[in-house]
Amino acid sequence: MKRLLILLPLLAAAMLHAQDAQPKTAEEILRIVRLSYALQNHKMSGHLRDDATGRTEPLTLTMENQVMRFLFTNEPKEIVHLDLNTTPATLYQVRAGGSAQVQGNQYGASVRGMAFNYEDLSLRFLYWPRPQLMGEGRVSAQKCWIVRVTNPGKDGPYYVVDIYVHQGSGGAAKMEAYDRNSKVVKRYQVTKVQKVDKATVLKELKIETINPFNGDVKGRTYMIMENPEKK
Repeated sequence: MKRLLILLPLLAAAMLHAQDAQPKTAEEILRIVRLSYALQNHKMSGHLRDDATGRTEPLTLTMENQVMRFLFTNEPKEIVHLDLNTTPATLYQVRAGGSAQVQGNQYGASVRGMAFNYEDLSLRFLYWPRPQLMGEGRVSAQKCWIVRVTNPGKDGPYYVVDIYVHQGSGGAAKMEAYDRNSKVVKRYQVTKVQKVDKATVLKELKIETINPFNGDVKGRTYMIMENPEKK
């Protein structure tokens, strides 16, 4: 069994277990991607950077007992934690006033003023029912499956999300999100990786907010991470 550490947008960070037997259905492919979030007892430091202004937001990401925690240390301090023990995963926000679950009408809100929202952090679309295998494509010359998921409800900023999954590793390399008018509104892609022991680890993730009327990029945020460390 091959083992590969891949970090997603939101992304997000994870260890993937790519199986020798190739998956046959969209659900099997997404199951491999979801396994990524079983990574435990790791910690990463890094930052978000706004491309237009150069403003940065330091962050620390920890993963333990299938709970991912994003700690933002600039004022106002904030912790966003994603509980993967529930189906679908549950997103909470902790600020000075206390802790509260992020509700559906809040998923489109910007995180720390960046081109990055709470839907991106939660990756709820990995759990949307009845995924479809749309065929194959390439990301950075690597062959990928394209899995399409459709929002079963009316909440959140995305209606359809196309997930490009590396055939070799089982890791999500790129995602494109569409609104209810079939216009691309978000795109994010792993642009740099780094080697740590026998694992491949995220170095840089590019997150772009797209103007649905003309296709122009109206916001771009980079998530840049350092080497992970054992807790």
